[in-house]
Amino acid sequence: MVQRPIAKVSRAFINICTEKLRETRDFYTSVFGFVVDYDSDWFVHLKAAGSNSLELGIIKGSHEIVPTAYRSSPRGVIFSIIVDDADAVCALAKEWGVKVVEEPRDLFYGQRRTLLEDPNGMLVDASAPVARPSS
Repeated sequence: MVQRPIAKVSRAFINICTEKLRETRDFYTSVFGFVVDYDSDWFVHLKAAGSNSLELGIIKGSHEIVPTAYRSSPRGVIFSIIVDDADAVCALAKEWGVKVVEEPRDLFYGQRRTLLEDPNGMLVDASAPVARPSS
């Protein structure tokens, strides 16, 4: 069913709710090269280096703007970040002491993927396009 949109979307980004504001900021800036656009004691806004359209927010989970029922660590979420080299991301993650859930490997749908765990226990998929194997 195609519906007429209620509002024109001008931007969208995910906000991670956490009590580990600084650790989460450092994970995404160190491993993925995000840069800090805004940094306070309750909210951090990151942008991908060289891009104004790739954004990530980090909100202090216990802050009053977060409804009480939603102040827990993220679960059931895989945050995918497309990179140019999944192996390099995995190597850098190891240097920073990040938990590597899955070493880089080629998948059937044309991606080379490594899975990492961010400081909040959220699964982060760092994937790079690769040539699909011929059938």
